[in-house]
Amino acid sequence: MISNGTGPTLLGVDVILAGTILAGIAAMMVMLAVYAAVTVKDPMAKRVKALNERREELKAGIVKSTARKRQSLIRKTDSTEKVKETLANMKVLQQSQIEAIQQKLAWAGFRNKELAVYVIGARMVIPIVLGLVVFLVVYLANYFPEWGSMKRLMALTAAVGIGYKMPEIYLKNLATKRTNLIRKGLPDALDLLVICAEAGLTVDAAFNRVAKELGRAYPELGDEFALTAIELSFLTERRMAFNNLAYRVNLESVKGVVTTMIQTERYGTPLASALRVLSAEFRNERMMRAEEKAARLPAIMTVPLILFILPVLFIVILGPAACSISDAFSGPGGMSHPKTPGH
Repeated sequence: MISNGTGPTLLGVDVILAGTILAGIAAMMVMLAVYAAVTVKDPMAKRVKALNERREELKAGIVKSTARKRQSLIRKTDSTEKVKETLANMKVLQQSQIEAIQQKLAWAGFRNKELAVYVIGARMVIPIVLGLVVFLVVYLANYFPEWGSMKRLMALTAAVGIGYKMPEIYLKNLATKRTNLIRKGLPDALDLLVICAEAGLTVDAAFNRVAKELGRAYPELGDEFALTAIELSFLTERRMAFNNLAYRVNLESVKGVVTTMIQTERYGTPLASALRVLSAEFRNERMMRAEEKAARLPAIMTVPLILFILPVLFIVILGPAACSISDAFSGPGGMSHPKTPGH
């Protein structure tokens, strides 16, 4: 936005107008935060519904025997098919690309693999939309007349690049948050699995029990364990259920648990002792990660200390002395008005 000359400007932008817009955005974010804090819902409500749907799908998969009937179990919609056909005609839909997006969707907690088609489509549409908006604003409307050709081209290129990377960045942020939440609750889940195994519960019953106990404290981990328990009950090979768990969670600790479970299923090794060792390792790893963050804290605090704390400290300490020196030099009896000889 270009200033009309009525207020102070910074880099061609009206400071008062920009401050007003930022204040409005901040007020809106505060209202959204208050609304989110007031309307707290059960985190397991939608997850239980999705798990029940998965259970019904597995039951139907066991009942249906022919290939044609099994094909009818795949959830397909007309809109998904239209998007897939459009992308296929444009020669931009590759199987490797779909599998990579499906993996990222699974890490982010999305069960429906058909969303990969929409993500690929959004990765094509969003850059075009943002590029057109920037082109209209910068070139046609000439909203920034002081910008040169290079700056305009850089703005257009940045808009297209951000639009292309936006879906993947969004999925990556969701997957990172979800992985961190699962990592926090994994040692507690393994302890409960050890107790359930020593109590004589089967593996699927132990997973189901842990999911119920940790569902509210760690809803993401409870969701994964409940889904694993369902797949252990209905899939023909139990190894597939453990491999699906490792596929859905981007965490080396979970892959280690899956490997341990598969080995105990194959060779009959004691499950409780193996899980106890894994739990101790994960707790040590979590403690080491906390110690690492604590050790990095002084180095991280150096920059805020130099930029924000030390200048204020210097002003507080040296400010009165500077004021006294200034008064001494500018006063009537100061050095600024020396006496003339002979008086």
